[in-house]
Amino acid sequence: MANHKSSKKRIRQTETKRLQNKYYHKTTRNAVRALRNTSDKDAAAALLPKVSAMLDKLAKKGVIHKNKAGNLKSSLQLHVNAL
Repeated sequence: MANHKSSKKRIRQTETKRLQNKYYHKTTRNAVRALRNTSDKDAAAALLPKVSAMLDKLAKKGVIHKNKAGNLKSSLQLHVNAL
């Protein structure tokens, strides 16, 4: 266990950020899954900007890599266009 005051604080901060990142990442994964399972074009088109924004925010915060976010957005756009 850490002995310094600053390292104890860092442990608390890291745990808090880890839980937040885990929550946002799981929420985004569920939104992507919901969009992929949608067969209605209008509903999928309405959901796409929200999911894209979620992916951009995850990439900006460093939860996922920016290229992964781009690849996911591209594949989702192809899915919506194919409906």
